[in-house]
Amino acid sequence: MARLGLLGGTFNPPHIAHLVCAQEAWTQLSLDRVLLVPVFEPPHKEVEDDPGVEHRIELCRRAVGRDPRFEVSRIEADVPGRSYTVDTLRRLHESSPEDDLTFIVGGDMAQALPTWHEPEAVLSLATLGVAEREGVRRTDISERLSSLAGADCIRFFDMPRLDISSSMIRRRIALGRPIRYLVPEGVAAYIADEGLYA
Repeated sequence: MARLGLLGGTFNPPHIAHLVCAQEAWTQLSLDRVLLVPVFEPPHKEVEDDPGVEHRIELCRRAVGRDPRFEVSRIEADVPGRSYTVDTLRRLHESSPEDDLTFIVGGDMAQALPTWHEPEAVLSLATLGVAEREGVRRTDISERLSSLAGADCIRFFDMPRLDISSSMIRRRIALGRPIRYLVPEGVAAYIADEGLYA
């Protein structure tokens, strides 16, 4: 049995805050590995300036490099169309029923859990690992989710505040500004080589 953390997103592009989140979840929640799970198409928003899922997969591979704690999963990327978390968790359970899954989210996403597709099924399939940041308090999240079956399957971990976003990085690239130190070197090199986001 493996204790797997799942960090989903568009990763357009992945940046150091994604990796810090994965690292903090790995260490504080005692996970064996954290999988970065790029979506083919998110259910609630369009992917802006999307270079395509294959580029985003490769960017994630470059981001994790040879770090043995992290892997990139194609479980959502190989399913065309919009993807729901509950469907991904069901597919993972079918393929590896013995694995213990933790779905990693930020506090803002955790507060929105009651509006997700089948939120109680999500909590029955995985522990919710919530990155606690300033502005969204643990007590507020717990109270908001308390009416859901499985709300006791929530674990919090501390996340340093890093004001870095994929949209900010795309804007910097479009303006010709450097992104070094905001993304791993392999990500910056791939973006430059492929001419992404320019």
